[in-house]
Amino acid sequence: MNNQSSIYVAGHTGLIGSAVVRRLHKAGYANILTRSRSELDLQDSEGVSTFFDQFRPDYVVFAAGRVGGIIENQTFPADFMNENLATQLTVLQAARRFDVKKLIFFGSSCMYPRECSQPMAESALLSGQPEPTSLPYAISKLVGLHLCLAYNKQDGKTRFLPLIPNSAYGPCDNFDPNSGHVLAALITKFHQAKVSGEKTVKLWGSGTPRREFIHADDIAGACLHLLEMESNEMPLPINVGVGSDISIKELADLIGETIGYPGSVEWDQSKPDGCPRKFLDSGRMRNLGWKPDVSLAEGLQNTYEWYLNHLDSLPFLRDRVACH
Repeated sequence: MNNQSSIYVAGHTGLIGSAVVRRLHKAGYANILTRSRSELDLQDSEGVSTFFDQFRPDYVVFAAGRVGGIIENQTFPADFMNENLATQLTVLQAARRFDVKKLIFFGSSCMYPRECSQPMAESALLSGQPEPTSLPYAISKLVGLHLCLAYNKQDGKTRFLPLIPNSAYGPCDNFDPNSGHVLAALITKFHQAKVSGEKTVKLWGSGTPRREFIHADDIAGACLHLLEMESNEMPLPINVGVGSDISIKELADLIGETIGYPGSVEWDQSKPDGCPRKFLDSGRMRNLGWKPDVSLAEGLQNTYEWYLNHLDSLPFLRDRVACH
């Protein structure tokens, strides 16, 4: 891989995709291919095939897909599966057909069994049923991951690299409290409570589940590290985490402090908690020479600063805000 290599970043306006584009620019890569959803529908196999045929990307970072929190998964389970399965099959087939050198595919920590020994090693995948509240997304991601492994096996080449990042956050996240993941949704809840002068923030669940949060910039760093490696021989899939986790209650306290919210928190235990703990064993990635750089305190601060700078655009964030 060199600075003139052609790199297609699918999902370049999203949380992870925008971080990858920023990281590639910073590292001096000039030939970065991006297309908005209106320019290229990744569920359109003919359109995607034409794009790959015309531009022949050397490398692909596949960061596109439908994502969301518990409410979204429970309300639109069929849409989650339809969109993610169609997109994955279309892009992965085109990448294989047009002989990309490497493709990074993102799985999710929700693919692991709900009841799983901690930290979760890659060998635990398929050893039990995932958390029911995120099952549609988990199943579609498991299919994509195993399609990558199947291509590698059948073709005799390790080109499709599935990564499993833990709970990602950062600039360009979805901050909608009704559809976003927990950290971004909490930022919005606490900010709105501060601005409106509410004395109490009401949150779902008990606050006891534990999560490992990794900044999108660190995930982008892991991507670049793998793309630049000369050897493709590595154990797959690969977890990407920071090596520590905190409870949702602790996270809420940190976000409240970051935002400067002076009130209290009320937990609605009639609402689901989700998986009790999701903490990854990232030993494989560390053994390849990568480590995270962004602390949670630093990451929360720069994420909130980005949030404040983009308040006017947030209702249209997922589709219209360009972040690179």
